[in-house]
Amino acid sequence: MTATLEELTRHLDGYLHIAELPDDRRALNGLQVENSGRVTRILGAVDACQATIDAAAERHADLLLVHHGLFWGGLQAAVGRHGRRLRALISHDIALYSAHLPLDRHPEVGNNAVLARALGVEALEPFGRADGEREIGWAGPLELPLAELVGRIERRLGVPPLRVVATGPDPLRRVAVVTGAGSGLLAEARDRGIDTLVTGEGPHHAYFDAEEWGLNLILAGHYASETVGVQALGAHLAERFGLPFEFFDHPTGL
Repeated sequence: MTATLEELTRHLDGYLHIAELPDDRRALNGLQVENSGRVTRILGAVDACQATIDAAAERHADLLLVHHGLFWGGLQAAVGRHGRRLRALISHDIALYSAHLPLDRHPEVGNNAVLARALGVEALEPFGRADGEREIGWAGPLELPLAELVGRIERRLGVPPLRVVATGPDPLRRVAVVTGAGSGLLAEARDRGIDTLVTGEGPHHAYFDAEEWGLNLILAGHYASETVGVQALGAHLAERFGLPFEFFDHPTGL
């Protein structure tokens, strides 16, 4: 099967509401690098790094679908490693599409919704305002022991959480999920009656926020917590366009 890059991009832009969600300007959501216009195979990955670009070339993928794109370092010359990444994409005719917050918040294939449902959180409601704008995470009731939630996270992501700050109620009653770097939302969790926040990573002071507000904080790993969205989005594209999709796992352990 073959699809055009134009129709895939048009579908992704609309399905993910790329133009509607404010984001860090470095994210540059959407198509970041084009190819000659034809797509026969899609590779998904969390990050647009050299290893994932090389994997796309080795697997003869025409489209690399990622959560973190090329431009997190800001405006930079196409030299050194940045130039190598661009040259590899162009020389192997690989298009690159990136979706950051639009993929985090999507109610069907988003990192947060997919992980929340996998953990058993029911009656999902929006949670977690990014920079004071729209909510990007999800929350809902989940009554079970903290240890069981930790076990579910490990089974779903394939690795144990990096850290569990068990300073809140046990058993749990209400859980919020904001993958990646979401520990700054502990105050919102406190204010909304949520006792447990599942995220990826957090700074040193997040421990004291959780401890002094009587909350549980689970740091599942930035990388690990954000593997689920790209996989779900790739499966969606495979079903809709009949294209083979593969997820390339390149864990950082962070």
